[in-house]
Amino acid sequence: MPNRKLGKTTDIRLAMLKGLTTDLILHEKIETTEARAKEVKAIADSLISLAVKEKDNFEEVDVKVVKAKLDSKGNKETELVKSKNGKEFLKVVKEEKTEKRQKDKPSRLNARRKMMTKLNKVKDSEGNKIDLTDKLFNVIAPRYASRVGGYTQIIKKGARRGDSAEVVILKLV
Repeated sequence: MPNRKLGKTTDIRLAMLKGLTTDLILHEKIETTEARAKEVKAIADSLISLAVKEKDNFEEVDVKVVKAKLDSKGNKETELVKSKNGKEFLKVVKEEKTEKRQKDKPSRLNARRKMMTKLNKVKDSEGNKIDLTDKLFNVIAPRYASRVGGYTQIIKKGARRGDSAEVVILKLV
């Protein structure tokens, strides 16, 4: 995978590249040094090409879902039930529905797992999980479906003031 050492030990370097790749997919634009950007560009391009290749490789299946029935306020409905020993208790009323869900075919599932090894898990400001593999398949891949390669672009910004490192902006085209 990476061929530059970037002045870091292997585990630190891989963690840094994973973080930068995650930020690039999440925000679609990052600012970093040129050497790091070139490494992240290679990783991001491979992930996006994998997503483009596997974006339509799923099937719709009907799934039986049992959920608690909700009243008009959004609270769970309950009913009073008697147990075998004669005690009364409240039981949540369940309702059964069938929903259509996407089921990945084996090659797409493998692609999803490969992506998960290259990306960190992310949460938004409210603490809800953001599925980056889903974003790759459903948002980014359709955008680049007609493109063959070159999904990212490096724009030079100039030297950093403190250490004169070449700073660039890496963004999705």
